[in-house]
Amino acid sequence: MNMHSNYIGGAWTSAARMIDVISPSDGRKLAEIPRSGAAEVDAAVSAAQAALDGEWGKLNATARGRLLLRLSQLITRDAEALARLESDDVGKPVSQARSDVTSCARYFEYYAGAADKVHGETIPSLNDHLVMTIYEPHGVTAHIVPWNYPLQMMGRSVAPALAMGNAIVLKPAEDTPLTAIALAKLAEEAGFPQGSFNVVTGLGEEAGAALAAHPGISHISFTGSREVGMLVQAAAARNTIPVTLELGGKSPQIVFADAALVDAATAIVKAITQNAGQTCSAGSRVLIEDSIYDSFTADLAKRFRELRVGAGADDLDLGPLVNAKQKERVEAYIALARKDGLSILAETEIAARTDNNGFFVRPTLIGDVPPEHRLAQEEIFGPVLVAIRIKNEDDAVAIANGTPYGLAAGVWTADMGRGLRLAKRIKSGQVFINNYGAGGGVEMPFGGVKASGHGREKGFEALYGFASMKMIAIKHGG
Repeated sequence: MNMHSNYIGGAWTSAARMIDVISPSDGRKLAEIPRSGAAEVDAAVSAAQAALDGEWGKLNATARGRLLLRLSQLITRDAEALARLESDDVGKPVSQARSDVTSCARYFEYYAGAADKVHGETIPSLNDHLVMTIYEPHGVTAHIVPWNYPLQMMGRSVAPALAMGNAIVLKPAEDTPLTAIALAKLAEEAGFPQGSFNVVTGLGEEAGAALAAHPGISHISFTGSREVGMLVQAAAARNTIPVTLELGGKSPQIVFADAALVDAATAIVKAITQNAGQTCSAGSRVLIEDSIYDSFTADLAKRFRELRVGAGADDLDLGPLVNAKQKERVEAYIALARKDGLSILAETEIAARTDNNGFFVRPTLIGDVPPEHRLAQEEIFGPVLVAIRIKNEDDAVAIANGTPYGLAAGVWTADMGRGLRLAKRIKSGQVFINNYGAGGGVEMPFGGVKASGHGREKGFEALYGFASMKMIAIKHGG
């Protein structure tokens, strides 16, 4: 068992209080981390500002890009150790954790190459003026990342912020902080100037709240629940700073009778069971044309029954949920389905040798769920898929748009005209036609509408979110 420290201003610092980090697979204690508060957050923000005023702020974009590339290379070098650590900490199968490490390294590689390619414009104006725009970093940016994909989320949020020249303060989730600490060690090895990269661990309501409300922060990037996101936005509003919010979803997968149904079923099961369903963009509602509803749900049910659930290290299809609270939450939704008489079409067995202290939930397929039911409206954040009948395109759009969320959607049809029509009508930040997720590409802008949040991460678009545009007008006469 390891005792860890915060990484502030290029130094590893302890805190007066500590938090236990628990393994989701068997309930054992993995480590202890600092239970930071306002004092530690203030020290990290001050260190980041000092870095901006010093060595980090003086680096040009090319030099920043080279540091990001070096960090990407170090992540790749330590990929297996990072994957094992992520698997232990989150509970996900180690093969999925390996994919997360690859994605994290790719984020730093992508934004390393983009760092010196953010160009301003010259604007036609008065004949005796030269008008131009440039992009500048916000300053000190806060990054509050969730527990479901720590490495991926850190790369997605931190890499573009650093590429644009911001100094960052990263607050990982208290349940899954270990790869954030490992990433800070690699940033130190890569040669990032002191204070440019800071990690402060602790509880969301303590360290997270202090970071969101800190007057020295110039931008907040938050991924998490809608309820906490509203608190983060309120805190940011008091300091009049911008926020990027990604707040989850209730993403629909719409399946028409002319679709490639085997491909659709394969992708739909993967989308709701990857990381035990603890994915913001999980396709948690499947809307099925009535003429194929029975046969398609029968195929889904067969696939659910064939899933294998066990400890992350066993590298099966699914691991446990992240903690006891999340297990209780998901099981309460399944119990509600039974109470309300909904049809349980399939439940997956959990591996016999799985530790009873782990936080395992049986993946569950629930049929003929009314669109207005809580299971079809609320984000469950577990391996629970609800099936809904649809009659036609209009019915599909109405049900797809009939929740507070709008993060991602899938449309499965051989009719590309219909696919494009629905893509335009569905209120969602991303729409996938005859696929879902497109491999999670780093290059593709990601974010939501409505209660799923605002702002965009991933792709070149993310760089503009971590910068402020400045207009400069020069009068030259003539």
